[in-house]
Amino acid sequence: MRLLDSNIVIYATQPANGWLRTDILSQPFAVSQATRVEVLGWHKLTSQDKTDLEIFLAAGVVLSISDAIADRAIALRQARKFSLGDALIAATALEHDLELATRNADDFKHVPGLKWSNPFDQAPTT
Repeated sequence: MRLLDSNIVIYATQPANGWLRTDILSQPFAVSQATRVEVLGWHKLTSQDKTDLEIFLAAGVVLSISDAIADRAIALRQARKFSLGDALIAATALEHDLELATRNADDFKHVPGLKWSNPFDQAPTT
């Protein structure tokens, strides 16, 4: 199972990225509760986008933010500048020993022990 970063959830719901949606939905996936807040909490979200995102998120598992995840996120933020959302997402991946699928590798490559991949590195060429 992979943990999806917020940007991957957004890309996967866009019609131009059907290949990504197919890849993600071909196996179990999870998202952090932080990702759910980030993607559904955007102030310019249209009702259609909200519906698309909710349907997509319902196909996976939403992992709650436990005390252990919060403690890991705190440690990550103490170690270096790190957004709250990204720290919670990285901490969720670490706590559950999941690979993080992200298109923003630069945001996560400094996290010790975090396994990550960029699905766009294997995107089909058209």
